[in-house]
Amino acid sequence: MMRLKTGLVTLGLLVGGVASAEVCTTQSQMTGPERDALSLAARGLATKVQAGDVNGLRAATAAEYAKDFGGIGEVVGSTSAHVKGGALQVEQVYLLDGSQLKRGADGSVPDAQFFCSLNKSSAEADFIISGLAPGRYGFAIVDVRDGSSPWRLSFLLRQDQGQWVMAGFYPKPLLAAGHDGLWYWTQARLMSAQKEHWDAWLYYQQAESLLRPTNFIQSTHLEKLKAEETAAAPPALSEGVSAESPLVVKGADGAEYRFTALGVDDSLGNDKVDVTAHLKVDQLGDAAAARKRNSDAMNALLAAYPELRKPFHGVWMIAEVPGQNPFATEQAMSQIH
Repeated sequence: MMRLKTGLVTLGLLVGGVASAEVCTTQSQMTGPERDALSLAARGLATKVQAGDVNGLRAATAAEYAKDFGGIGEVVGSTSAHVKGGALQVEQVYLLDGSQLKRGADGSVPDAQFFCSLNKSSAEADFIISGLAPGRYGFAIVDVRDGSSPWRLSFLLRQDQGQWVMAGFYPKPLLAAGHDGLWYWTQARLMSAQKEHWDAWLYYQQAESLLRPTNFIQSTHLEKLKAEETAAAPPALSEGVSAESPLVVKGADGAEYRFTALGVDDSLGNDKVDVTAHLKVDQLGDAAAARKRNSDAMNALLAAYPELRKPFHGVWMIAEVPGQNPFATEQAMSQIH
């Protein structure tokens, strides 16, 4: 089955509005004991993920998040298979002091923003976290290298009674089709220079997916990447693509196909990533009819934008009707005529 998204567990923390900026301390600015304590806690959590030790992780998780651990357990199980036996390296730790955050009169928790200046330069890493309870937090990035399929395990930590416990877990691969995020960024720039706007736009998406540890982190470099992605967007996407503003493509028979999202996917592990296209339909119909419609939509998409054939392995077409399970099919470029 196609993996539409890399496993991500936020334990109740989502990107949202912003309160007054809190205090961020980067690892170069921390005291030795502060840095060592965060690194040790992150390495301990990563070791439990490697071992698939769901019970051990639950015991090391903040109490309010440990109550419902089913979804996290599934993500740990799938992640463990990828990182088992790899060498752990704590790459970055941040100290996020939100102890001065105030709860609302109704007990609601605020949003928080942390600005982290990197090495006393103009470069920044920013954390925008919604619904953050007052407290002292840390963020740690642990890379797992085994020479063939490196992964990144990122953790949001909270200090409870002097101990660092888990408050968020964000695993993701560092490679897609054998290449890292910087490779996709470089290729996207070359494609953009050659006016291959569709290819560039999608490769920028892949670069961002690999380089961003989790959705609530922004940085100077990621902002630059996002600006390049926006500039490279094809004219047909000048107003974006969404359910409200779909990309409409006509087939050879005059049928219209409404695409609500376009992206990339590496779930099949081929030598190139796939294009993903979400197709808005009124009804799915039986499997044979749905499969044919998906195939016809692939044909129409590639006929309209043939440059997509070269740098991608194939196309995932996901037909969607609100309130129903999507119908997804994949075909290699050589099978789409």
